[in-house]
Amino acid sequence: MRKVLLMFCLLALAPGQPAVAQTTAKDVSKKTAEAWDAVKAYTVDKQKDAVAYGRKLVRETDAKISALEREAATASGEIKAQRDRDIKELKAKRAQAAKKLDEMGKATASAWDSAKDGFADAYKDLHQAYDKAVKKLK
Repeated sequence: MRKVLLMFCLLALAPGQPAVAQTTAKDVSKKTAEAWDAVKAYTVDKQKDAVAYGRKLVRETDAKISALEREAATASGEIKAQRDRDIKELKAKRAQAAKKLDEMGKATASAWDSAKDGFADAYKDLHQAYDKAVKKLK
């Protein structure tokens, strides 16, 4: 995931090209699936590790959303309006993922699987929305 974040940061500095459009949707989808699988693999005895990993995923997503916001700031007209709508949707999904992450951190052993799946699904929804927003930039 660090490589993906670094790639986004480096591409954001490249002149003339939208940062997020240079990474293929297939690359992002693969990384998202790997993260989703990793979260689902944690057991309750690794709850702290799972929450730490979830926080890392959310921070990385925050950086990606920030990159989209920077691009939206330079746009105008209907393109800016569409990007602003996409960012609003991403922030709502990010808030939902953060809520599910908080629930996962507080989950009891009996609620662990449900809480873990809730975060994994919210994270997956967030990245599907991100993929959709990135595709619109192409």
